[in-house]
Amino acid sequence: MAVMDSLITAAARALSAGDPLGALKCVGLRDDPPALALRGIALAQLEDFDRARALLKRAARDFGTSEPVARARCVIAEAEIALVSRDLGWAEKALDNARQTLERCGDHVNAAHARQLEIRRILLTGRLEQVERMLGEINPDILPPILQISHEMILFGIAVRRIQAGAARAALERANHLAHTANLPVLITEIEKAYVTLNAPVARLIAMGEERLVILQEVQDLMASDILVIDACRYSVRQGQLAISLSTRPVLFNLLRILGESWPKDASRDSLLSRAFGARYADETHRARLRVEIGRLRKLIRAFANITATSSGFILKPKSIEKYQSVMVLLPPMEDKNANILALLADGEAWSSSALAIALDTSARTVQRALEELAYVGKVQAIGRGRARRWTSPSPPGFTTTLLLPGRLPVD
Repeated sequence: MAVMDSLITAAARALSAGDPLGALKCVGLRDDPPALALRGIALAQLEDFDRARALLKRAARDFGTSEPVARARCVIAEAEIALVSRDLGWAEKALDNARQTLERCGDHVNAAHARQLEIRRILLTGRLEQVERMLGEINPDILPPILQISHEMILFGIAVRRIQAGAARAALERANHLAHTANLPVLITEIEKAYVTLNAPVARLIAMGEERLVILQEVQDLMASDILVIDACRYSVRQGQLAISLSTRPVLFNLLRILGESWPKDASRDSLLSRAFGARYADETHRARLRVEIGRLRKLIRAFANITATSSGFILKPKSIEKYQSVMVLLPPMEDKNANILALLADGEAWSSSALAIALDTSARTVQRALEELAYVGKVQAIGRGRARRWTSPSPPGFTTTLLLPGRLPVD
């Protein structure tokens, strides 16, 4: 029995050191519950998620009610596999029960790990306020290095979604220091990928008729400036701390965007009618509608700018013109009606359609139709069949899709 226990200990040490093959050498032929659990975790590290989950379910069942702590740890491991494989439909109640069991039994480290899994799932759905509230209940100083790194990566995810480049970089630096100190090569690689994301272009910016790419820090600086920003990522217009959402007024926003892209020149009536209304030709009815919609837009943005008629169209006149470039249009890195799905798939993980629906708070059928359209044009690809089907998509070359992720900046 001592020999058997030493093999369990050796397998656990191998897993903590990131050596799943070494762990399998120790317990690969054993069928007792601890060995099954360790084999499941090892296979999860090797990304054989289906077999890993089956082994963990079997281990939890074999542990039974007589070993509640071991059983709870299996539930947590299974939940982590589901999260990594982007299966967001796992039972939250089972994870919460496991966390409470561990807290009652004094296993506060694994209880904190369970809480982090809950938080990471919520982060994927963009509920940032709830994430911050739950994260505040955890004291990271008492956690082992690997969970401290996870804590920092959650802070990084929040900062990225809130367009806070400085906070995101600080979280990565703390995580990088912890990973190097603890010699965790897998996490070091993950952090390096996050650095690439942070320094990659996140949007396009049009100013004075010219377009260029911008990184997250530039977007943050732009949002904090006195420049009039027409934000096509959130369908809003903002200047400093004042922002107005036009997400429910798509026609008005399209008109404003065209005016912003043309600034400091005017936008012709024909271009406004064509791009905002989809009119192939202009008659008096279209022109009358244009005047009405311009009047509505003028009223909505009067705190920021005026809209003046010219001989050929309309021109946007910001009220603050101290700066040479006082109007800028912020565009998403990609313009696609399904850009939010592509943004989630750009993390490199394989998502199920149900998980995408949960993250985007929409129906599974809507997501399925969108995925079929994207697959038809080659922007996504399916792996597997039936319930095991997953969807992946490569990130646009040189781009990150930060501004398309759930959890966008609030507007007043």
